[in-house]
Amino acid sequence: MLAHRLLEDEAILIIKPKGALERSDFSGLAARIDPYIEHAGGLDGVMVEAQSFPGWSDFAALVSHLRFVRDHHRVIDKVAVVADSKMLTLVPTVAGHFVNAEVRHYSSGDREAALSWLRRPRAI
Repeated sequence: MLAHRLLEDEAILIIKPKGALERSDFSGLAARIDPYIEHAGGLDGVMVEAQSFPGWSDFAALVSHLRFVRDHHRVIDKVAVVADSKMLTLVPTVAGHFVNAEVRHYSSGDREAALSWLRRPRAI
């Protein structure tokens, strides 16, 4: 399950994985945010909050996740990964090769700092 909350006034999406990711998580998320993106032109930021990387329920979920990233990475300015997981600390390094967004890692105790960074305009 992928819990999410869209802060429409700030153009920030907060995502919290709760267990293995399912194919339907990404179609549901797209159905929620795509109309907003079409209206607003994009998202200023996405915050991913996770205790650890939950993995995918099956190969179809992985493919759905990759398609979601492919279809949305150009309309998202920044991504803050808030986690203490060793694997998730590597996300900024790996993601930098595949996405347009600026990606940073924050420890779970730095959630407010991550949100503050997402609220600032992206440096060009």
